[in-house]
Amino acid sequence: MNVPKLEADLGIEVYASKSRGIGGTIKHKPEDFIVEEVFTDGSKASVQPSDKTIPPSERGRYLVCILIKKGWDTFAAVRKVAHQIGISPDRINVAGIKDARALTAQHVSIWGVPVERLQRVDLKGIVITPIRFSSEKISSRLLLGNQFNIIVRSIGYGQATVQKRIQEACVELTTLGGIPNFFGHQRFGTIRSASHCVGRLLVKGSFEEAALVFLSEPSRYENPAAKEARRFLRETRDFKSALRMFPRNLVYERVMLVRLSKHPRDFLGAFRRAPSSLRLFLVQAYQSFLFNRFLSERMRRGISISRAQIGDYVVDLDERGLPAKSFRKAEESSISKIEQKIEGRKMTVAIPLVGFRQLPSDGVQGEIEEEILERELTTPDDFRLQKMPEASAAGGLRTALAPVCNLGIEVKDQPADQDGLNASFHFLLHKGSYATILLREFMKPRDLVRAGF
Repeated sequence: MNVPKLEADLGIEVYASKSRGIGGTIKHKPEDFIVEEVFTDGSKASVQPSDKTIPPSERGRYLVCILIKKGWDTFAAVRKVAHQIGISPDRINVAGIKDARALTAQHVSIWGVPVERLQRVDLKGIVITPIRFSSEKISSRLLLGNQFNIIVRSIGYGQATVQKRIQEACVELTTLGGIPNFFGHQRFGTIRSASHCVGRLLVKGSFEEAALVFLSEPSRYENPAAKEARRFLRETRDFKSALRMFPRNLVYERVMLVRLSKHPRDFLGAFRRAPSSLRLFLVQAYQSFLFNRFLSERMRRGISISRAQIGDYVVDLDERGLPAKSFRKAEESSISKIEQKIEGRKMTVAIPLVGFRQLPSDGVQGEIEEEILERELTTPDDFRLQKMPEASAAGGLRTALAPVCNLGIEVKDQPADQDGLNASFHFLLHKGSYATILLREFMKPRDLVRAGF
């Protein structure tokens, strides 16, 4: 089954399941896509605000809170909260980034702020509630994953057909042991999926071209004002006039245009006016794209992602099923023992994230990586950016398969004022895995934007 062009452009080129999709749409409203963060100690951030109060005697360097947001990007929410309580955003730490078009709850820690200061926060769509003090700041090390509660609406098939297709996909994914661990659509953007293209140009040192793609590459899914501003800039390269046209919500583009309107040739400097996190994000988006290509090609060739081949990287799993730091390459002398550990869920196959310190796989997987990098005219050492060292990427390993925990699906009629059926999906994914990658296996959407991806 062919995937939509937009997915293929992100390196997501195959499905793990052969069953036909149920269609439908997601994110009809934020409450249709609920994300609640789960820590390794079992604690969960709930979208229902807590009325728990902190004992007056409790102390610690960090104030731990639950941040509930609806329709907010994580970084934008953190910046707004920091501004209202009068601190730098750098003093607020999060364990993970949550979807903007959703209702989400996550843990945050704020350094050196009294509880009373949070009373200043008055933002539509944001609730922040203190729950304890801690000597340790929040980080991804504490994160197990995310609990998802998602409603797929407007399914245009009958109850029996939908149930049959869901059951078929469930059997296929259960047999596989999970879903392919692709980087999901929101890692790149679906309204305007240019981040990995910009990252590729940064890695190659083509700063002028990277800046022009970031600023002026059009997308037919953007609003008319943004499209017109990008079109104008692409045709005129008049940075000063374009700055007056770019909508206020395109914050990073406007920051770069301020620099270019004064120094029209300083493309590297323009990128440096944006946060360093953006530069690293763009390079990592290209890493993510290459990983998706490696994984897609492995699956296209019919090579298992749940069983190791000679030359594959394999990583140990801890008692919670999370990948540990220890890894090795499968060799002929060790493949039997590795297979036993994989079957016992103590080990799993991993694929490289390309970077200047990460060595490629060997065997067939290594051949796949070499062929794709040759076509991309890219080498691992390119990720050591000499002129932008803060965006350099060392690389690493990412598991090829993502387990799906506690999956439950309920199909029911929609309200009378809506067409079709609803399907409610409830599941937990480990950190770094994407809910849309699970949903695509059931929905098989042809138009990702219209489907809400």
